[in-house]
Amino acid sequence: MNIAANLLLLAFSGSGKTGGPLDVNPGLILWTVVTFIFLLLILKKVAWKPILNSLSERESFIKDSLDKAETARKETEKLIAENKFNLSKAEDEAQKIIEQSRELAEKLKVNILEESKLQSKKMIEDAKSEIERKNQEAFNKLKDHVADIAIKAAEKILREDLDEQKQIKLVNKYLNELSKN
Repeated sequence: MNIAANLLLLAFSGSGKTGGPLDVNPGLILWTVVTFIFLLLILKKVAWKPILNSLSERESFIKDSLDKAETARKETEKLIAENKFNLSKAEDEAQKIIEQSRELAEKLKVNILEESKLQSKKMIEDAKSEIERKNQEAFNKLKDHVADIAIKAAEKILREDLDEQKQIKLVNKYLNELSKN
């Protein structure tokens, strides 16, 4: 504090030196205040309004940007909600399609199995009827062949006048020939 007091004392003392940096000159103070006020008025007229206008514009621009950002955020949230809903809906549709495909595949499997069973039954029945037909045909041929043999044997027996012994021998001979054929 001592130093500050000394400086003040030195500044207000009339030491005879003029023009020092710490000398108080009332005229200089007056002109400095007048110049300062004049400069403030000029700045108010020339610079203060443009500065305030640009600050106002800047504030307005920032406010508009924040409003737009908020609007964009809300729209984005809305779109996200819609996308989630659509995705959920698409997943449900996919599950339905998969379930329908499984059901269709199961029906096709059952139909194919039934059809193959029907075809195999038909093939078995066809084979049985073919076997029956072949058996009947073979039986008819055998019957015809036996009839031919009987006729031939009767023919030979009639041609030969044989006694009982010769007839037995002849029948045995034909039976042996039959077993060879």
